[in-house]
Amino acid sequence: MPKKGGRQAEMGKEMQVQCKRAKVEAACSLAVMSFESPDSLFGSLISPIKPEVFFREYWEQKPLLVQRNDPLLAAYYQSLFQLPDLKELCSQGLYYGRDINICRCVNGKKKVLNKEGKVNYMQLKKDFDQKKATIQFHQPQRFKEELWKIQEKLECYFGSLVGSNVYITPQGSQGLPPHYDDVEVFILQLEGEKHWRLYKPTVHLAREYNVESEDRIGKPTHEFVLKPGDLLYFPRGTIHQADTPPGISYSTHVTISTYQNNSWGDFLLDAIPGLVFDTAKEDVALRTSIPRQLLMQVDIADSTKKLSSILRMLADRLENTRELRSSDMKKDFIMNRLPPYLGCDSDPLTPGGKLPKLDSQIRLQFRDHAIITVEPDQENSDEVRREMVYVYHSLKNRRETHMMGTEDDDATTEEGMSQTHGLRFPLSYFDALKQIWSGSTVYVKELNLTSDAEKENLALSLWTECLIEV
Repeated sequence: MPKKGGRQAEMGKEMQVQCKRAKVEAACSLAVMSFESPDSLFGSLISPIKPEVFFREYWEQKPLLVQRNDPLLAAYYQSLFQLPDLKELCSQGLYYGRDINICRCVNGKKKVLNKEGKVNYMQLKKDFDQKKATIQFHQPQRFKEELWKIQEKLECYFGSLVGSNVYITPQGSQGLPPHYDDVEVFILQLEGEKHWRLYKPTVHLAREYNVESEDRIGKPTHEFVLKPGDLLYFPRGTIHQADTPPGISYSTHVTISTYQNNSWGDFLLDAIPGLVFDTAKEDVALRTSIPRQLLMQVDIADSTKKLSSILRMLADRLENTRELRSSDMKKDFIMNRLPPYLGCDSDPLTPGGKLPKLDSQIRLQFRDHAIITVEPDQENSDEVRREMVYVYHSLKNRRETHMMGTEDDDATTEEGMSQTHGLRFPLSYFDALKQIWSGSTVYVKELNLTSDAEKENLALSLWTECLIEV
């Protein structure tokens, strides 16, 4: 028989603990992390290393180990995620594969021990304790506010998606075999200790994940133990493995990763089609036919000279116009990134203050969360497709789906389309938008548009989307 008022008393205690923890997190956060700007956040993340030193000596070049021995920082790191957090999250409904993987490294290979369907915390804890399995929890920023705050600022700082995973490994165990990743990795040690070994890359700045056999990787270039409050960075392609030493009950760390598919090669694949399309409208050389039967030939060596000269001509054009438009990469980033962190108590974004009028002064807000692109009109299926200006933003993105992809392909088109938030304007609005995006305040009447009606229309449209303040 339940104790009198048991459930309510329990909930009351839970609320007190949560409020207490939130206050502790806020106090720690103020002391160790600076959220004033993306720059200050990154600076506090890698402190005491200066960002200019980091990018000159470490970024994409070699690992960086920052061992701090700072109790305040250790307490803050621990508040980001702890093993007991999983109990509460499992009650909200987590699923194997989507949210959690459990795995163990056996004889240099990864053994996945997932069950089917929903995660039961008691079963998860049993596999953790008895099978010495590592718990890998995907994208904790969906549930943990402080990680949302950190990763949102890092996405502004890098201009690239930033994901995360939590790894909880019992003592005397290893979750993953030696491998390398296709992302830049920052590791924050949250609880316990983890013994790391890093090796020289077999593929520098790798473009994919790969497992490497022990006999191929040689001796470690770095070997150390991470303790709470410590930070480790290594470039993509760095081979690594880590285990929880015996005598340490378990280890918890979070990997914060970025710069997947964000190389010059990716940018060129995205931007070159637009450059070719624009150039072909003006230069007859690109509109002349390819030789007869070229597509049927095995060896097209004879045509490479012509192709080389066209590529040189494109390079000359680019150097003179200095205009290379990325649309898909830009759009993918803005559609899939985190929305701005506005604090636990804040309401969803709604336009605030006065309506913009002709004599109003306006200023862009959430600059880091909005982009302008010029693209063919997506709503016009005529043969002649006019170019339009599109403003995309991430203010209405859903934190709950951040970095999760979509498992159901049918849902991708439906949901994928609804993820694009923004506005569409005639190409004549481009200069006026650039005025607003320059960062300073501007009077509506001074916008670079021909009529007052257009000026008011532009300001009102941006205000309705919460992109400007009056």
